Amino acid sequence: MQYSTPAILSIKNSLDNIIQGDNLTILKSIPGNTINLIITSPPYFKQRNYGSGIGNEKSVGEYIDSLLAVFSECVRILRNDGSIVFNLGDKYLEGGLQLIPYKFAVEALKNFPVKLINNTTWVKLNPTPRQYQKRLVSSTEPFFHFVKSDDYYYNFHDYMNNNGVKNKRSNGNNIGKKYFELIESSNLTVEQKKMALWELQNVILEVKTGKIESFRMKIKGIHSEPFGGQDGGRKYQLMKKGFTIIKIKGESIKRDVIESAVETIKGCKHPAIYPLFIIKEFLKLLSRPDDIVLDPFIGSGTTAVAAKELGRRYIGIEINEEYCKDARARIKWNDIVSQQASDI
Repeated sequence: MQYSTPAILSIKNSLDNIIQGDNLTILKSIPGNTINLIITSPPYFKQRNYGSGIGNEKSVGEYIDSLLAVFSECVRILRNDGSIVFNLGDKYLEGGLQLIPYKFAVEALKNFPVKLINNTTWVKLNPTPRQYQKRLVSSTEPFFHFVKSDDYYYNFHDYMNNNGVKNKRSNGNNIGKKYFELIESSNLTVEQKKMALWELQNVILEVKTGKIESFRMKIKGIHSEPFGGQDGGRKYQLMKKGFTIIKIKGESIKRDVIESAVETIKGCKHPAIYPLFIIKEFLKLLSRPDDIVLDPFIGSGTTAVAAKELGRRYIGIEINEEYCKDARARIKWNDIVSQQASDI
């Protein structure tokens, strides 16, 4: 869906769509106090060529100013009971870390009528391998949770009940259904499929009994290879066995640290994909079913996928035409897989 940027954007006609264009211009066309939750991950500073989009500024100061301009419109369109969640990455320049996320957060608090509720640290389980002898591997990024008032929606009680032991020990008949379908449709050998199905059944049992929180499965030829990490780990399993299973042993968000791997999607041109798992956790905590979730840097479409899976409405904005195509294709593919799983 593409707009010529009308003076006032129709929220009703924009729901469950990705709009291609400049996010600042499009955000200015959205009526104030209409969005329940804004969650996003802007492009990193000088990480790659973003064309005319944010991330190619000449200095850190200009980059932060660009982010603040977008943040200003996010504050305006946010409902008083809503939340804004920004995930930001840092940058080394001339050998020194710039503390970009924290400079942004300080300026946001100084310039806008918002409060910072939490700085949730994302610990990447598969960070980019170490490239320098005199520094540790960078493996964390913050998710800043801002609000406009003390009346922000916060579903902690129901959220914990839905993610607690009771939920784990239920029958869980839907757990892993999509993976059974993907295994059968994959190009794995007969023996590899047998092994994949056997290990899948075992890990589902671990979820049902509460031994682990959840899991993700990567299948050769369907999912891209794990990003980063050592060759002897998941990459080796994917090459030899044809699949790998990642067990998530941590609990749902109770404290301001959450562990999850960076995600990659086969055929997706977007370089950095924040985990679907984390976005779904924030959506469950900070929004209700049918609430409107907006992502002004939709990228690969993760926020949209999470919103659809949890029964929220979404609006995505993305300046890059190729990313828009990939995101729409991902959403469509996820819908097909979900429908196939429900039909089993």
